Amino acid sequence: MQWRRRHCCLIKMTWNVKRSLFRSHVAGLLSLASLVGVVVLFSHQDWLLGRSGRRENPVAYTVRGGFRSQKSETNQSALRGIWKDSLPMPPKMAANSSSHQAEAGGSLQGVTGLENSLSANGSLNGESGPGGRFIAQPFRYIINEPDKCLDRKPFLVLLIAAEPGQTDARNAIRQTWGNDSVASGLDFVRLFLLGLGKNRNSYQQRSIEEESRQHHDIIQQEYMDTYYNLTIKTLMGMNWVATHCPHTAYVMKTDSDMFVNTDYLVHKLLKPDLPPKQNYFTGYLMRGYAPNRNKDSKWYMPPELYPSERYPVFCSGTGYVFSGDLAQKIYRASLSIRRLHLEDVYVGICLAKLRIDPVPPPNEFVFNHWRVSYSSCKYSHLITSHQFQPNELIKYWNHLQSNKHNACVNAAKEKAGRYRHRKLHWMVGQ
Repeated sequence: MQWRRRHCCLIKMTWNVKRSLFRSHVAGLLSLASLVGVVVLFSHQDWLLGRSGRRENPVAYTVRGGFRSQKSETNQSALRGIWKDSLPMPPKMAANSSSHQAEAGGSLQGVTGLENSLSANGSLNGESGPGGRFIAQPFRYIINEPDKCLDRKPFLVLLIAAEPGQTDARNAIRQTWGNDSVASGLDFVRLFLLGLGKNRNSYQQRSIEEESRQHHDIIQQEYMDTYYNLTIKTLMGMNWVATHCPHTAYVMKTDSDMFVNTDYLVHKLLKPDLPPKQNYFTGYLMRGYAPNRNKDSKWYMPPELYPSERYPVFCSGTGYVFSGDLAQKIYRASLSIRRLHLEDVYVGICLAKLRIDPVPPPNEFVFNHWRVSYSSCKYSHLITSHQFQPNELIKYWNHLQSNKHNACVNAAKEKAGRYRHRKLHWMVGQ
């Protein structure tokens, strides 16, 4: 009787209780079916499950064949067309180029198949010299600042990749994080890296030359300024540092749409009171990424250019920092490595050839290749944030400077004030 009273109670249940149990069972079965459907869907998709912050700025690469960008900006034929405009077909490798290939492959143990991508192929216009080795300075300077570091040893050189038409962005940087006053008495150099405009607009070029005469912070070479030549642009900056400013302690390469907290970079990361580091390279580390084989993607990497299944560890090209001695080393390493249009990946390959591992920053949130929502507290403890228009850059920079010494206290006060305002508004509405 005890068993019957305990386990046969369903007979005495009311209709409402039975209906509630039935609905619960149905809801559970539907949830289970939905979960199975999601698992099946994800197993047939090439998606990258990353952190939520990256959705603001889709990454350019895939993990294990993963993420496909929603912004499909080019296809294979367009990519090859752009290469064809500025890059002729590679010449046949000479016999003595095998020594360079052996050197590249032998110095990259542990990077799967990377030796296949390290042999020079003379793929850039005017870059291939005797034996297939790249010429040290393949493009002619249109604008140069060879005396920028004359009789000085700057603590930091800022290399800022910019497009020819981005005058407003350059001016905004000069007023904000690239201004001479932000380094607190430390000597630093600001340089904008430019190629030629797509339409070779003579008025635009004259404006750039006038801007250069006024600010003396532009270097420009005779190559087409396109996304696919960003590697050439970066190597131009590296070669300039190695040639004209070899004694700088540190270099930062970044882009014209970035917010850079120069003060935090200098005093919290680089620490000028300490001796300068050697063979030092840091930024937002990209580890374990695979080439994007989606031909419709802007970041498509053809297997014939890079056959390996994984990229070496590299830092996001939106902003990375390295010791001054690495500028020459990276540039020299590049002379025996075929060019790839993904600049940050390419620099990572050069570092792998040099057997130099990028090191993580003090915490993973100081370098951001996406847009971080603004607050003076957050921005006082980061180095980079992405996707800023010139007017936004000036607005938020000025706000950060005005709250510089009490950034987090003032941010808390602002948050409390907004909460009180919402509460008052709610009470009035009742």
